[in-house]
Amino acid sequence: MGPQKAYNRHFCIPMNNYPKIVVIGAGFAGINFIKKLENKPVQIILIDENNFHQFQPLLYQVAISGLEPDSVVSPIRKLFKSCVNMIYRMAKVEHIDTENNCVQTNIGFVNYDYLVIATGSSTNFYGSKSIEKNSIGLKNINDAINIRSWMLQNLELAVEGCNNEEKESLTKFVIVGGGPAGVEMAGALAEFKKYLLRNDYPEIESDTMQIHLIQAGDRILPMMSSKSSKHALKVLKNLDVQIMLNSRVMDYDGEIITIKMEDKDIEIHTNTVIWTAGVKGNILKGIDKKTIVGNRIKVNEFNQVDNLDNVFAIGDIAAMLSDENPKGHPMVAQVAIQQSQNLANNIISKVKHGNFKSPFKYKNKGSMATIGKKDAVADLKIGFLDGKIGWLLWSFIHLISITGFKNKFKIGFSWMLKYFSYEKANQLIIRKYTRD
Repeated sequence: MGPQKAYNRHFCIPMNNYPKIVVIGAGFAGINFIKKLENKPVQIILIDENNFHQFQPLLYQVAISGLEPDSVVSPIRKLFKSCVNMIYRMAKVEHIDTENNCVQTNIGFVNYDYLVIATGSSTNFYGSKSIEKNSIGLKNINDAINIRSWMLQNLELAVEGCNNEEKESLTKFVIVGGGPAGVEMAGALAEFKKYLLRNDYPEIESDTMQIHLIQAGDRILPMMSSKSSKHALKVLKNLDVQIMLNSRVMDYDGEIITIKMEDKDIEIHTNTVIWTAGVKGNILKGIDKKTIVGNRIKVNEFNQVDNLDNVFAIGDIAAMLSDENPKGHPMVAQVAIQQSQNLANNIISKVKHGNFKSPFKYKNKGSMATIGKKDAVADLKIGFLDGKIGWLLWSFIHLISITGFKNKFKIGFSWMLKYFSYEKANQLIIRKYTRD
């Protein structure tokens, strides 16, 4: 089908008199919004480039060969097999026409009565083309598989190599960003080095493999309590992770990463840089630039996009500014899920009664991060938890949050086995990774 023909083609969907809600994005926000409206008197059209939903909090375990990729993804059609009022189309959104209530995709267009933008976020390289080209983010399942392949490929090359400098570069892993993703990745890599490297790669001395965690601020886990930061720092140091605070990455050319620490420049020779230093909203074409604030779409307390009565944004892409949250809510799953459920209730109220039910109020249930296999930190309303108790709570919360019984069972069984041993999933390079 040619581009012009696809452009003029309307989605082939059943026609009815129900209000038509187009949802763009199958992340936490989009999926939970649809679940709340399942079999309600509305027609939902979900558009996403992928035919699956991915559980992002466990991507680092896929990257380190701790879980298989299919454990953290769920097919969209299976998730909603009992949802008779939802239609899914695998497509890439190319443009939004808010004047004509139309969404244009690479397979055609669809009109809407209500549009919900739940496009989530992607890795923010802050404009550095060289860093973007040579490092790997950790934001989706493809990133996780790429890290996994690249790490294993480098270890296989290090086994073969006789040049010590080259071997050190291949076995030196630098993680940029000291938030939960960076801390969890560093802890998992450190345990791989401590418990698996000697058995699986006996030709590589354990001292040769190094893990560096670079954080621009003065502490890791800056969004969590100081207790969490201190505990995470202590555990990572005990795992021999080299942590650099108050350090900014200036450049990375694929071989040398340049870091500015106080008044001096530091160079580290490494073949692997994992970038977890920030995210940005996935803005779609057609959104008025006046509504974009810090790579997010400005919304009111009902998640309505400014000056658009029937267009909404939820989750990471939404910037709901207030005196309490001058930069918007944190870009985390909790916010996405709560906003999606609140918006679903409001739209049903709008359809039935002509007005919205309630403005959004974020209820912070706490923050957690795991540091290795049997340690985690948790900032909760009831207090602070760490160590094995924190890890058990982290495991329980994530296990019940994973979509699909099959995935819950696979991950739960895998964690149970790994609790008593440090064996990883099969360390297979199914798809080789090459830099562009």
